[in-house]
Amino acid sequence: MDMSCHDGHGPVTVAALYRFARFDDCEAVQASLERLCVEHGIRGTLLIAREGINGTIAGARVGIDAVVSHIRSLPDCADLDVKYSSAAAMPFYRMKVRLKREIVTMGQPDIDPRAIVGTYVDPQDWNALIADPDTIVIDTRNDYEVAAGTFARAIDPKTATFREFPDWFRAQRERLLGAGKPPKVAMFCTGGIRCEKSTAFLKQEGVEEVYHLKGGILKYLEEIPAEDSLWRGECFVFDERVTIGHGLVQGTHTLCRSCRRPLAEEDRQSALYEEGVACPACYDERTEAQRASARERHRQTLLAAKRGQEHIGAVREDQRPAGK
Repeated sequence: MDMSCHDGHGPVTVAALYRFARFDDCEAVQASLERLCVEHGIRGTLLIAREGINGTIAGARVGIDAVVSHIRSLPDCADLDVKYSSAAAMPFYRMKVRLKREIVTMGQPDIDPRAIVGTYVDPQDWNALIADPDTIVIDTRNDYEVAAGTFARAIDPKTATFREFPDWFRAQRERLLGAGKPPKVAMFCTGGIRCEKSTAFLKQEGVEEVYHLKGGILKYLEEIPAEDSLWRGECFVFDERVTIGHGLVQGTHTLCRSCRRPLAEEDRQSALYEEGVACPACYDERTEAQRASARERHRQTLLAAKRGQEHIGAVREDQRPAGK
């Protein structure tokens, strides 16, 4: 990660946030946030939909505070969920405020987390819940995220996108829940937003005892010491830090610049890995012409870095991991 800092001084404040709320004028919300973020030099991504707001932004703390304060002034956003961490350098290339149909795409239009949701579990109580053999623990994140790290005993649905989760659960329901006493189901995700929808979905499907980790993995890693933790590995985050560990310190994974998946040390040792071009996960997904194009893009990136400039190579939308 070699991007210039927000103001050239000190660590960057990173804020992961979301709130399910009712926005009747999404365009007005978008315009006001774009102006404020540009004014304060904030970078990152904010998603705006009629159901609320979701995103991660980074910059100087005074600017982050201004944006968070503004969001909390929006309708039904006073209780905006925000998780703060820091980065040694700016972890985003640009600022994007986008209008979407959903702030986290599940493809279930009847799900409303404001009306029904699972039971929140504080990080300090999470270990006891997921260690209980009567609890089914489900990781609601995508396959490439789970590969970087997950909780002990967690089931990996092996979904490529969150949209696949409802079909996966319906197909696996009998195997998971069985015919006996209804089990407890505990679910978790990076910051909590996907669990708002996944727990609401399970409740709507008739599952009664549904729990989710309050604040998500980020809050757990912030508050639970490594020696007491049931977390294994690192947590993938959707910025240039790639992964974080306990205490929210930056992890050891890097990013494949072709497919945007996280790479562990063993991935980087593979014969199929070429920096900026391909990794073991995406090598067979690319043609030789695509790899040649990526190779040239990487060459230009290195040349720009030598000149002390940023070079943002084009990455197709279908090459990016799905959002959180």
